[in-house]
Amino acid sequence: MGEKTNTHPGAAGRAAAADRPSSLRNVVLVGHSGSGKTTLVEALALATGAINRAGRVEDGGCLSDHDEIEHRQQRSVQLSLVPVEWGGMKINLLDTPGYADFVGELRAGLRAADAALFVVSAAQDAVGIAGATRMVWEECAAVGMPRAIVITHLEAARASFEEMTEICRRTFGGDDPDAVLPLYLPLRGEPAPDGHAPVTGLIGLLSQQVYDYSSGVRTETPPTDGQVPMVAEARDRLIEGIIAESEDETLMDRYLGGEEIDVKTLIDDLEKAVARGSFHPVLAAAPAAGGSRQGLGTTELLELITRGFPTPLEREAPAVTTPQGGACPALTCDPDGPLAAEVVKTSSDPYVGRISLVRVFSGTLRPDETVHVSGHGLEDRGHEDHDVDERVGALSTPFGKQQRMLSQAIAGDLACVAKLTRAETGDTLSAKDRPLLMEPWQMPDPLLPVAIEAHSKADEDKLSLGLSRLVAEDPTMRLEQNPDTHQVVLWCLGEAHMDVALERLRARYGVQVDAVPYKVALRETFGSKAAGRGRHVKQSGGHGQYAICEIEVEPLPGGSGIEFVDKVVGGAVPRQFIPSVEKGVRAQAARGVSTGNPLVDVRITLLDGKAHSVDSSDAAFQTAGALALREAAADCWIELLEPVVKVGVLISDDYVGAVMSDLSGRRGRVVGTEQSGGGRTLIQAEVPEIEIGRYAVDLRSLSHGTGRFSRSYARHEPMPPQVAERVRDERAAAGT
Repeated sequence: MGEKTNTHPGAAGRAAAADRPSSLRNVVLVGHSGSGKTTLVEALALATGAINRAGRVEDGGCLSDHDEIEHRQQRSVQLSLVPVEWGGMKINLLDTPGYADFVGELRAGLRAADAALFVVSAAQDAVGIAGATRMVWEECAAVGMPRAIVITHLEAARASFEEMTEICRRTFGGDDPDAVLPLYLPLRGEPAPDGHAPVTGLIGLLSQQVYDYSSGVRTETPPTDGQVPMVAEARDRLIEGIIAESEDETLMDRYLGGEEIDVKTLIDDLEKAVARGSFHPVLAAAPAAGGSRQGLGTTELLELITRGFPTPLEREAPAVTTPQGGACPALTCDPDGPLAAEVVKTSSDPYVGRISLVRVFSGTLRPDETVHVSGHGLEDRGHEDHDVDERVGALSTPFGKQQRMLSQAIAGDLACVAKLTRAETGDTLSAKDRPLLMEPWQMPDPLLPVAIEAHSKADEDKLSLGLSRLVAEDPTMRLEQNPDTHQVVLWCLGEAHMDVALERLRARYGVQVDAVPYKVALRETFGSKAAGRGRHVKQSGGHGQYAICEIEVEPLPGGSGIEFVDKVVGGAVPRQFIPSVEKGVRAQAARGVSTGNPLVDVRITLLDGKAHSVDSSDAAFQTAGALALREAAADCWIELLEPVVKVGVLISDDYVGAVMSDLSGRRGRVVGTEQSGGGRTLIQAEVPEIEIGRYAVDLRSLSHGTGRFSRSYARHEPMPPQVAERVRDERAAAGT
C-alpha cells in the first residue's frame, strides 16, 4: 500500500478455484444507490485483466450484463459476485444494491464477506453520508468487520475529495475521527474551460510518491518541490493515526521524541490495523477514461484489498449446532474440516434452473456429492423448515452472464451450485453423515403489505407455484394467506421491492398478477343490548322445516369472544336442538352481521322458541339461529372494531419531533420513549393498523432512510364513528 511499483496483476484476471484460504479475499461493496459501486467493480475487473476495455469477458458476454428487471428498474436489485485475480490472489467482489428496499441482499453480502468497501460519491454526498449507509457502518462495527472507504465521482463539477474525506471522518469516525484518514491525495491537472480541473493522479502520503494515471497507464514518479509541502500536514496526521493503532506501545514515544519511523514499519502497522477493523483508510477511485487500461486508484485499492484486508482464516465463522439444537465445536476455515457452507443467495435461470450462491466456511464442496440441507424455517414468511439430503450439481463461478466451471470450492471461497431444488437462502449445506445448522443472520422484517390477485384463470393455476419460488429466492419477503380477509398478501420491504417481486412473477414464472387494496381484518360487535327472533318455517310438500328461536344479544368487554347461554325453560326448544341454535349463531357471527367482518365480544342468550314434532331439524334450528342474530343486529348500532398494533420506532434524535407528530396524525398514542444510544430514540406507540399500511415507505421518507420500526398486534378496539362510516362507504362501493 503505497510502496509497490508493479502495476500489472501478473495474472490473466480469470479467477479460478482457490487452492488455499490464505489466497482468498471476500469483499462486499456498500453504498447508497448511485454511489458508483458497480462502476468501481468494473474498473477493478478491467485493471486485473478480467475484462477488456469494452467491458467484455474473454469467452463472451459483458460484465455489466444485468437481468431484464435491473435494466427496467435502472438500478441494481440483487447481490452479484464478480471474482477477479490480482497478484496470485482470488478476490471475490460482492456488489450489493444501494436502495433500501433491497437491504436483504446487502445483509447476504455482509454474511458472505470478510471485509467491506464503503463507496461514497463526492458528487451526491456533498451534504453528508446517506443515513442507510451510516446504519450499515454501525452494523459492521458491531461485529468488527474491517472497512475502508472509497470516494468516487471526483470528476464531477465541484466534487471535493478533501471535503468528502472530512465528512467521512465526522460520520464514520465517531469518537475517534483519526481512525478514518486518507492514504493518498488526488492530484488535479490543468483546469478545463469550465474551470474544473480533472484528477490525473494520486500522491502517496506514506511513500511520498506520485502515481500518475494521465497517460492511461499508472506510472510512478517522485514528487515535485511544489507537491511535497501540500501533503505534509495530511502525512503527519496519517502517521499519528497509524501509530495510535500500533501494537508497539513504544512507537508513539519514539515518534514524539523526533525519531523518523521507517515507512515499512508504518505500512505493516497500517495493514494490521485495517485487518482487525480499528483503522479505516480512505481512497479515491475513478473509472478508466477513453482508452485507459487502468482507472485511477484501482491499483491502490487492489493493494489495500490483498495486503490489508483479512483472509477467511482471520474471520470467525458463524456458530453451528446440529439440526436438533445440539452443541457442536466451533468451525475453523479448514479445507479438510467438516463441510459447512451456507446459501447466501438463491436465483433462477431459465435454462439451468435454480442456482444457489454458497459461501463455504469449512471443508470442501465438490460437484455431484450428496450433502445435507438444513434450514431454520421461516414459517411466518412462507418458508418451510428443511432437513433433507440433496445431490450437488455443477459448481461454477459467475462472470456477467457466464458461468465458469469449478472442480471444487474450499473453505473461505464462494461458488454457485446448480440444481439444489430444496435449499433456500439461509440454509446450511453439510456432510450427510454429520449434519450442521448455522446460526442465521438477521433478516429485515417486511412491513409493507401488498394484496395480489391472479389476473386471469390461467394465472390463477400458476400462482401458487410462482409464489413459492419467489419467496424461496427472497427470505425478506413474507407470503400470507389471510384467513380473515381471504387475501393473498406479499409483505415487502418497500415499493421498489414490491415492483421487483411482481415483475419477477411475470418475467420468470409467467404469472400476471394485479395489486388490489389491502384489507385490514376488522371485527364487529354490538353497541348495545338487542333482541332478535328467528323464524324458519317452510311447508312445500313432503318433509317441512320448522324452527323458531328468540335470543338476546349484549356486548362484552374486548377479547371475550362469543359466549352462548341457554336459558330456555319448559322445553320450548328441545334439548337436542339447542346445540343447533348455537352452531347457527356462531356460523353467522363468523360471517358478520353488518360489513362482513366477524362478530366478536358478545353474549348470545337463547330465551325461547318453538319446535314441531315432525318438521323440526338440526338444519332448521341452525337457520333460525342465524336469522335471529341478523334480526337483532338490524335493530342495533353495530360497532366496527379495528386492530391496534404496538409500534416501536427507532429514530435519530433529529427526527423525534417529526415522527411523534406523524404518529399523532395517524390516531396513534405515544406510550413512551427511551434513549437507545448513538443519538437514537426508541418511540413506543399504539396505532390503528389501518393507518400504517404504508408506514414502511412514509417513515423512510420522513427520516431520510434512518428510521426503523417494528410492529405487533395488540388488540381490537372500537373505530371512531366517522372513520367507521368511511370504511362502510368504501366497502359498499367496492361491493364487499
